[in-house]
Amino acid sequence: MLADIQASLRDSIRAHSERVGPFLVRFDAHSDNVFMNYAVPDAAAAPTAAQVAELVEAFRARSRTPRLEYLRPFPAVDAALAEAGFTVDQLLPMMSVDPDDLRVPDVPDGVTVVEATSDDELVAVSEVQNTAFGVGSLTREAAIERQRALLDHGGLLLLASVDGEPVGGGVSTGPQGGWSQVAGIAVVPGFRNRGIASAVCGALTARVFAAGHRPFLETEPDGKAGRLYGPIGYRTIGESAAISLK
Repeated sequence: MLADIQASLRDSIRAHSERVGPFLVRFDAHSDNVFMNYAVPDAAAAPTAAQVAELVEAFRARSRTPRLEYLRPFPAVDAALAEAGFTVDQLLPMMSVDPDDLRVPDVPDGVTVVEATSDDELVAVSEVQNTAFGVGSLTREAAIERQRALLDHGGLLLLASVDGEPVGGGVSTGPQGGWSQVAGIAVVPGFRNRGIASAVCGALTARVFAAGHRPFLETEPDGKAGRLYGPIGYRTIGESAAISLK
C-alpha cells in the first residue's frame, strides 16, 4: 500500500516537475513556500553525493530551500541526505481508510459545503487555506491558476461557508494509480472546533470513493490523526518524511 501511495505522489507532480538525477522536483513559480517546492526520489533511488549536490544546486539557483518528501522506509535516500547535512523536519502519519470503515460526518447546522468551481470560489478556498495555515496570500490570478490546474487534472475543491462567509475548505488531488490524496483541510480561526473540518474531510473522502479511487492523507503529529481523521475511519499506515537542508 505504501509503495502504491508513493508512486501516486510521484506521478502527481510528474507533469509539472523537472528531473534532477534520481529525483523529480516540483518548483512553484509563484511562491518560495517550502510545501510548494520539493523533490521526490525515484522508486529505486540510491543517490550519489554528486547527485545530491546537483539537487541542492537546483534549489539554490531558484532561491528555494532544498527539501524532499517521501515515505519511509527508504534507507538509501536517508543515508545520502544525512551525509549531505539534510535534517528531518517532520515525520507525518500517513493514513488511509477502507470503504467499509468510512463514516461521513453530518455538515454542522448553518454551514454550507459546495464544490468550488467559479473563480470567486477558487480564490475563496485559497484564501481560507492561506489564512488557516499562516502563509502569504497569492494574487487573485495566481490563486485561480493554481486551483484550476488542480481541477484540470481531475482534482476537487470544497468550500465551506457560514452565512456566505468562506470559513473552510479542502481538496482532493486528481487520481494517480487509483489513489487520490485528501489535503489542505483548513478552517479559519474563529470557526474551529465546530465540526467543519470533519465535514469537509468526510465529504471529500466520500467523493473519492464514489469516483472509484482510494483516498489517503498525511497529517501533523498533533493528535489530529485520532481526533479528526480517526472518527471518519482513517487509520495510520506509515510515515511521510519531510527532509530539508537549511
